[in-house]
Amino acid sequence: MSATLVGLALGSASLSGMFGRILGGSLCDLSSWGRKKTLILSAIVSTVADLFLAFTYDFYTLLIGNLFMGFGVGLYWPATEAAVADLTTMEQRNEAFAMTRLADTLGLSLGVILGGALIESGGSYRALFIIDGISFLVFIVLVYRLISETGDFTHPQANIFQGWQKALDDRSLQLFIVVNILFTSYFAQIQSTLPLYFKNYLSSGILSAQTIGLIFSCQIVAAVFLQLPITHILKRFDRLQSLAISLLVWGLGFGLVWLTGVVSNNAVIWAFLSQIVFALAMVSYTPYASAFVVDLAPESVRGIYLAINSQCWAIGYFLAPPLGGWALEMSRSFAHSFWLFNAVSIILGIVVLIRLDRLLKLRRQI
Repeated sequence: MSATLVGLALGSASLSGMFGRILGGSLCDLSSWGRKKTLILSAIVSTVADLFLAFTYDFYTLLIGNLFMGFGVGLYWPATEAAVADLTTMEQRNEAFAMTRLADTLGLSLGVILGGALIESGGSYRALFIIDGISFLVFIVLVYRLISETGDFTHPQANIFQGWQKALDDRSLQLFIVVNILFTSYFAQIQSTLPLYFKNYLSSGILSAQTIGLIFSCQIVAAVFLQLPITHILKRFDRLQSLAISLLVWGLGFGLVWLTGVVSNNAVIWAFLSQIVFALAMVSYTPYASAFVVDLAPESVRGIYLAINSQCWAIGYFLAPPLGGWALEMSRSFAHSFWLFNAVSIILGIVVLIRLDRLLKLRRQI
């Protein structure tokens, strides 16, 4: 298969993930389904995806496998975050969502390490997906036997379409969607555009391929160790203030990337430092975004609100990589300046957060 076909198959997961989030958020808020059954359904769909990926032999089977996997992931996140919100009080949610993101980061890291070790030892890519499918089956058993339904359906939403209308008409949520897409586009830039930038503009005589890999590994390790301490430090601030601090840290990180590109001396140090700063930016964002959306959401439509929050990730990852790829195809000076553009864009996010804070204060007065 050509790289284009492989890219289309992989990208299809984002498309099906958008539909999965819509359905997942809707099912979460139905008394006949709830969080538990939605989680089980997400694991079943993901198991089917692994079955297709394990026995892929052409573009169409690869496409189907990725469509199922994206759909399963889409079903998973609203249900998981709704369950976390159900089990915690407002004061506990920063730490609770921080622990959820810590588990997410650890799982991703462990998957990369174990998957890489399996392939290096035996070279069996198909076995990787078979083992992954078995792990989803174990997940189904654990959820079915050990986890109770967390949703409170004392006052269920009468009509799921009314629930979506209520969420989409929420002016506070509309403002937050704007800044949240900005945040998620930053994630996409540092995961898709930044590695290419380092490879294309800094690898020749400045950063080797091994050094670049080590730099990005440093970011993941830093995020694991910083997640809970940073959450504890930010307890003195409210959710919007913490998000504003995160934006400032993102801006600093993008500034350091620009410095890495334009200053040849000590480029490795600046590159490593930028990844530490990005780790700080990530861990100061993820728990507070989810907790803030839960604060906004009426309990009867909590899953729908969290589905919209999760949808921002799909939009950010859809918009940012093409923009970053376009910037890298321009002149060298334009590619360097692109990171300054990202740094300046935090002003938009801060302005929206200030407007959102004023709106919420006005509503409390009313």
